[in-house]
Amino acid sequence: MPEGDTVFREAQSLGEALSGAVLTRCDIRVPQWATVDLTGETVQQVASRGKHLLIRTDSVSVHSHLKMEGSWHRYRHGSAWQRPAFQARIVLETLEWTAVGFELGLLELMSRTAEDTELAYLGPDLLGDDWDLAEAVRRLGAQPEVPVAVALADQRNLAGLGNVYVNELCFLRGLLPTRPIGAVADIPGLVRLAHRLITANRDRVERTTTGNTRRGERLWVYSRQRQPCRRCGTRVVTSALGRNEMQERATYWCPRCQT
Repeated sequence: MPEGDTVFREAQSLGEALSGAVLTRCDIRVPQWATVDLTGETVQQVASRGKHLLIRTDSVSVHSHLKMEGSWHRYRHGSAWQRPAFQARIVLETLEWTAVGFELGLLELMSRTAEDTELAYLGPDLLGDDWDLAEAVRRLGAQPEVPVAVALADQRNLAGLGNVYVNELCFLRGLLPTRPIGAVADIPGLVRLAHRLITANRDRVERTTTGNTRRGERLWVYSRQRQPCRRCGTRVVTSALGRNEMQERATYWCPRCQT
């Protein structure tokens, strides 16, 4: 599942291929932007902000969000694509590389000057150079009645955590996902752990919170419903949790280890 670490790696990979290069082809397959041609512009930078990826050219920022199914790939010319062409939402080429965004949940162009305004709602980026622990803690504590799992997933509080990390963090701190964030004794400690976990995983594809990278052993509770807890053997349970029906996400926890 794409989370902040996934987007960070994809931005790094695209940056290695595109940064400083001139675009020789631009094919945007989203109706609103289909007539825009960035051919001839130089890619100045590729960056991530939480779960958002930004390809900055001379005139615009190509802003994308992977949502659930999206991904960015880079290919040498003539290489076979690993996903079908009908899933491509944008194709950018340079003399050496082809970058393809597949099934992007969001793809839009914004002016470079509007970027900060458009993304101003995001909380501190866990993998950003400007990571601010104190500000993240302040935002989390601003609505003490919100369940801890909902508060951690809210990108307005801190940017980069998705459902996998949220569930794993609650387990590691022994917190029921439904516990109000205001009832968490050590919010700074929770945020520090989030920062350590996502930082430890940002350079590897096999995301793990257990420290074991073997398939099937990488996570404590996420997507392990009805399986025994790795600590106590109690069966992991699952339910839906969110601010409303549109935002509900599957939540997993051990009813013995988490209170």
